[in-house]
Amino acid sequence: MRSAKDFFAPLAVGAPAPVRDIPARPSRAIHFFDPSNPKMAAKVPGMVGTVDVLLGNLEDAVKADNKVAAREGLVKIAQETEFGPTQLWTRINALDSPWVLDDLTTLVPEIGHKLDVIMVPKVQGAEDIHYVDRLLAQLEAKAGLERPILVHAILETARGVANIEEICGASPRMQGLSLGPADLAADRRMKTTRVGGGHPGYLVRQDPVDGNIEGERATYQQDLWHYTIARMVDACAMHGIYPYYGPFGDIADVVACEDQFRNAFLLGCVGTWSLHPKQIEIAKRVFSPSVEDIKHARRVVAAMGDGTGAVMLDGKMEDDASLKQCLVLVELAEQLAAIDPELKKQYDAIEVSE
Repeated sequence: MRSAKDFFAPLAVGAPAPVRDIPARPSRAIHFFDPSNPKMAAKVPGMVGTVDVLLGNLEDAVKADNKVAAREGLVKIAQETEFGPTQLWTRINALDSPWVLDDLTTLVPEIGHKLDVIMVPKVQGAEDIHYVDRLLAQLEAKAGLERPILVHAILETARGVANIEEICGASPRMQGLSLGPADLAADRRMKTTRVGGGHPGYLVRQDPVDGNIEGERATYQQDLWHYTIARMVDACAMHGIYPYYGPFGDIADVVACEDQFRNAFLLGCVGTWSLHPKQIEIAKRVFSPSVEDIKHARRVVAAMGDGTGAVMLDGKMEDDASLKQCLVLVELAEQLAAIDPELKKQYDAIEVSE
């Protein structure tokens, strides 16, 4: 058993001190790119400032023959690019793969000072995070880094979901969790071949009208991922880290994509993955509070004063719990306005009336 007193001590001599609070940096869209693809790599510098997170992908979607090229490509891109307000993340290969050790021992010394977050796939339990935590501390100490690289886990197995709370609390480095629907569906033996999103067969049906089971009855499609996302949100909130939706594989269906992103946002997720540039705009819009929501939230904050008691606004009761909900939106709006000039303009134009 590890003493709680040692939890925030560096795991290697000379490593930077672990963070005590995960920075609340906007990350509405985590945009994936393949560093081994010259066309994708060439677009990266031009995307700085247009997306919250750029993620160099080394794992799935990168062929085995391209693993080394992807790793070397990410090093080159990071060394030659100034990322400014945009965060640089990477998804390393799985911990049971033959490439992951070289991923870490190459990336941390070469570009660790620019890497904000390392995404770890197929995390099964706290032991996976402990392994990465110790290794990163050793590599950071050797490289002389002044700040720790944070860790993000992908939920892609049933065991990972079952161990979700201990994963979130495994290290001060833990930045957040993402839903990995395709691998998770396979591990659970779910009967869907879709990457994220719903399924028309997963539904509820209206009761028979006048007992006529053959008559017309409305059906309503349900969300396959509601349970898992809700568990993620609770576990992350408990540990002060951040939940993300993950990938939506049907690039052409922008309507369903927006619906899935919005469901995740309303449940508490702070962002999602984008696999195509058209999904960036959707994610940025959906994971930013609307002008109407911020106007109402500011009205509640202004009316509540010290936060005690209750007030009536537009015929609705607002109390301390309402204030807490509104402060979540107001704080997010302030964070987004700091990095998004267009949103700042919209939020600054809001006039709060009594």
